[in-house]
Amino acid sequence: MSSTRRLDLMKKIMASWQFRSTPRYEPDEQPPLRSELLSADQIEQYGKRLAASHKLMTAHVRDPLLARLAANEAILVDVCNLLSIAVSANNRITPAGEWLLDNFYLIEEQIRTARQHFPQGYSRELPRLANGPSAGLPRVYAIALETISHGDGRVDPESLNRFVASYQTVTTLKLGELWAIPIMLRLALIENLRRVAVRIAAGRIERNMAGDWADQMFEIVETDPKNLVLVIADMARSNPPMTTPFVSEFARRLQGHSAALALPLNWVEQHLAESGRTIEQLVQSGNQQQAADQVSISNTIGSLRFLATMDWRSFVEMQSGVEHLLMQDPHGTYAEMDFATRDCYRHVIEKLAKKSAHSEMDLAERSLEFAREGAIRHGHQDRTAHVGYYLIDKGLSTLEQAAEVRHPALHVFSRIAKKNPMLMYIGPIILSTLFLTAFLLAYANARGFSDWIMLPLGLLLLLATSQLSVALVNWLSSLLTSPYPLPRLDFSTGIPAQWRTLVVVPTLLGSTEHIDTLVEALEVRFLANRDTHLHFGLL
Repeated sequence: MSSTRRLDLMKKIMASWQFRSTPRYEPDEQPPLRSELLSADQIEQYGKRLAASHKLMTAHVRDPLLARLAANEAILVDVCNLLSIAVSANNRITPAGEWLLDNFYLIEEQIRTARQHFPQGYSRELPRLANGPSAGLPRVYAIALETISHGDGRVDPESLNRFVASYQTVTTLKLGELWAIPIMLRLALIENLRRVAVRIAAGRIERNMAGDWADQMFEIVETDPKNLVLVIADMARSNPPMTTPFVSEFARRLQGHSAALALPLNWVEQHLAESGRTIEQLVQSGNQQQAADQVSISNTIGSLRFLATMDWRSFVEMQSGVEHLLMQDPHGTYAEMDFATRDCYRHVIEKLAKKSAHSEMDLAERSLEFAREGAIRHGHQDRTAHVGYYLIDKGLSTLEQAAEVRHPALHVFSRIAKKNPMLMYIGPIILSTLFLTAFLLAYANARGFSDWIMLPLGLLLLLATSQLSVALVNWLSSLLTSPYPLPRLDFSTGIPAQWRTLVVVPTLLGSTEHIDTLVEALEVRFLANRDTHLHFGLL
C-alpha cells in the first residue's frame, strides 16, 4: 500500500469517529481517565467528599451508555485496524499500541460481556446525577469513573472496598447499584481504552505524516538536492501539526543523515521557537506521554481480567447496608442460610422499596423490628422471630401495610391465586369443561340429533372435554407460574450434627436377586454424597 493511500485511509478513519460518536463525547475533548493517584487512606477520604457533592435528579432521561459502548467498540476496532496497517508496513508503534493490539481479543470479549450484562433499559431505574461532569449518568457509573481515574486504570479490591464503604457512610447505595458496580467498571474501563486509543491513533497518523514528508525529502536529496527548499516550502504551506508525535518522528528520520537534511530540521526548530519550544523538549515530552499511555493501557487491561475473577457476591454482601441489618436476625437463622436464600430476601426488600415511598434500609429495619417483637412475644425460636417470616411468609402483608406498598391489580390477583391454589386450579378446569361440553351439545342439537341421544352424548363429551381442559390448564399453569425455591441453610462445609439426616429410599422387594441391585445403588448414593452426618437406608 502506498504512503498516500495509507494516509488517506487513516484520515477517513479519523473522520468517521466524529460521525459515530455522540455530541457528548468528542474524541479531542476527552482525555484519558487519569487523575491524581490516591492511596487507600486518601481514596477513603475522597469517597466521603464525593458522596457529599453528588445530587440526584428526579426526571427520567435517555440512557447514553449503550450507545457510548457501541461507539467505543467502533473506534477501538478502527484503531486496531490502523495499528495493524502500521505493523504490516514495518512501522514502529508505541508500547501502548502494542498492548492494545496484542490484547484486542480480550477487549472484544469484554465488550460482548458488557453488552450481555447490560441489556436495554437496565440502568433506567438506577439513580442519576443532576450535577457535575457526569450529570444525567447513573451515580454508580460516576463512582466507577472516579475509581479508575484515581488508579490510572487499575482497580484494586482493597481500594474499591474502602472507596465504596466510605461513600456509603454519607449516602447509602441501593442493592441494584451495588450489583451494577462490576458492569459499570467494565464500561468505564472500555471508555478509558477508547480515550487512550484515540491518542494512540492520532499520534500514529501524525507520525505517518512526518514519515511521508521525510521520505519525500530523502528522495529529493538523492535526485535533485537543489529542489529540497521547494519540498520544505510545500510542507510549510500544508501547515503540518507541530505536535509531539510529528516532530519526534520527523527529527528521528532526518537526524544523523546528510548535511542538506539539516535545513528542514532548522525550519522546524525555528517554527517551534516562536512558541518557546524545542525539538528536544517535544521528544522528551513524547517519551513521557508514551510511558504514561502504556501504564494506562496495561493497568486497564489488567483490571478487565480482574473483573472476571473477583467474587462480586461477597463484595455486595460486604457493602450492603440491608445485609448488615438482616444479619441481626433475632432467630439467628439468616446468617446460616446459603447465598441464594439471602439474596432472595434482599430482592424482596428491593422490590418493595420500588413500590413504596420508603427506602430499602427503612424496609430492612421494619422487618427486623417485627422479628424482634415476635421474639419478645413468642421466644427466639418461634418462626415469627425470623426476618424471613415478614419477607416471604405470612408476615409479608404486615410489612407491606407498614410500608404502604402499592401493588398493581395484576399482582393483587396473583396474591389471591396463591392463597387459593386449589380453587384457581380446579375452577378453570370445571368452567372450560362445561363451556366446551355446552358448545358441542349446542352444535349437535343444531345438527338435528334426537333428544334421547343427547344425554349419553353429553356424558361422553364431559369425559372428553375434561381431559382436554386438564391438559390446557396444566399447560397454562406451567407458563403463568414459576417455581418458588424454598429457603435453604448453607451446608457447603458439611452438615452440622444437629441437622443429622437419614435419606430413606422406599422400595419393593420383589425377589432376593433384586436386593443386591438395591444395595449397590444405595452404595453409589453414599459414595457420591459423603458426609459425616448424612446417612442412607432402604425402606
